Amino acid sequence: MDKIRAYLDERLGLEGLLEFMSHKKVPIHRHSFWYYWGGITLICFIVQILTGILLLVYYRPGQGAYESVRSITYDINFGWLIRSAHNWSASLFLFSAFTHMFSVYFMKAYRAPRELGWWSGMILLALGMLFGFSGYLLPMDDLAASATKVGMAMLDILPKVGPWAADLMRGGVTVGDPTVQRFFALHVVVLPMIFMPLLGFHLWLVQKHGNAVPPSEYDTPVEERKSVPFFPNFMIKDLAMWLIALNVIAMLASLFPFQLGEQADPLKPAPPGIHPEWYFMSAFQVLKIVGKIIPGTPGEVVGMGGFTLGLILWVLIPLYDGKTESGVKARNAHYFGLLALGVLIITTIWGYAAL
Repeated sequence: MDKIRAYLDERLGLEGLLEFMSHKKVPIHRHSFWYYWGGITLICFIVQILTGILLLVYYRPGQGAYESVRSITYDINFGWLIRSAHNWSASLFLFSAFTHMFSVYFMKAYRAPRELGWWSGMILLALGMLFGFSGYLLPMDDLAASATKVGMAMLDILPKVGPWAADLMRGGVTVGDPTVQRFFALHVVVLPMIFMPLLGFHLWLVQKHGNAVPPSEYDTPVEERKSVPFFPNFMIKDLAMWLIALNVIAMLASLFPFQLGEQADPLKPAPPGIHPEWYFMSAFQVLKIVGKIIPGTPGEVVGMGGFTLGLILWVLIPLYDGKTESGVKARNAHYFGLLALGVLIITTIWGYAAL
């Protein structure tokens, strides 16, 4: 074992890595629980990769999409379990990513020198939502096709660029087999090619700058702040959280397996109560609310414009509140975060209640 260790250390520098991990510290305080959500997001993404590879063995894009998913769900041994685990881990991935984002925001972990970590994380979240949107269509049942039409209609609202982008993604004027082909390429090739290196960069930034302490710890002198070594103390707890996340995914996939609706038919009307996935429900409901106040296309443009403006302000918050200090800017940023969280939760619940 010593020879193997020496061999690997000479070529990979394992001793340097272990030395770094043993000296890295993780702050301990009453908000330390929120540090685990980045790791939970990562393990959900790993489950996505593994189950996605297994689904690729049997999935056929294009005209055979529906039949291949039907076979996976009802004919292939444990196909239903793999498909359900893939779907549930996708939802948990985005839920944990949103939780991680808000915890980073309220801990002010976007402040210098962590701005690039905030921006890379926001891009990763946007890509994760694109993963969900593109993957939702792939079964090509009536619910998936109708929900994708709703999403494309939201994209169509954007002036000038919107209709062109929607036609490019659909492969025409309506959702059909060409759309499945393009969404499949986006889901399994284009997005992973962008996501993986950006994820590596984001994780490297986290390791470089470490975990930020919340504003409540600013007044505590650095030498008096409590911390534990990342390896093995924090890593063991992080792995325990991974195990809990895996158990949650396994239970949800087993107890609430995903079914398959009827095959999509462009000539049939959309099923009643059609709506986008939960992570798009807030934007969907905002558009409905604004549409009632300002009917027609102007209302849709105003709704999308307001939502886009809020998103831009959210992403650029490090440029406004970028210093480690208390003051008017810090309070305004905190209230803006509370407003964003409240609007997201209320409009999401409102959207489901209105179905």
